[in-house]
Amino acid sequence: MANSFPKPSLRQLLTNPNHFFAFGFGSGLAPKAPGTFGTIAALPIYWLISDIPVWAYLTVLIVGFAVGVYWCERSSRALGVHDHPGIVWDEFVGYWITMFLAPSGWQWMLVGFILFRLFDIAKPWPVSLADKKIDGGLGIMVDDVLAGVYAWLALQACVWGWTYFA
Repeated sequence: MANSFPKPSLRQLLTNPNHFFAFGFGSGLAPKAPGTFGTIAALPIYWLISDIPVWAYLTVLIVGFAVGVYWCERSSRALGVHDHPGIVWDEFVGYWITMFLAPSGWQWMLVGFILFRLFDIAKPWPVSLADKKIDGGLGIMVDDVLAGVYAWLALQACVWGWTYFA
């Protein structure tokens, strides 16, 4: 439960860039389902980057992952909690991975959202293994990256099915 962990204060969130970004601009402070709220907060950013060239989108993913490892590590150390439930930058990157090469439209954004949350919550192997075995900021990020890859594969299958059978 998110309530049993120490949270940064609003002042800390606004003055510490590591907390600000790791907590998804404050979306991770939601008292219930912070991962879901973090993924919701990733939607408008996805909408802004959805039409950029593939090379630029891949650059956003790589940079988002790299800075996420740093921000999540720093924030979790400052709070003294590995993978604090309020740290949701990993959900941002995981969702953006899910949506890589997705068709335009709110319907696909919604399908991607549902698929990512399902894989992030269910944590099928090797997501569950990464979640348990990899420490630090890298560990915080990797399980959501893997969940994003699973969700991406499922979304691409949905796109193919829709295209093929429609």
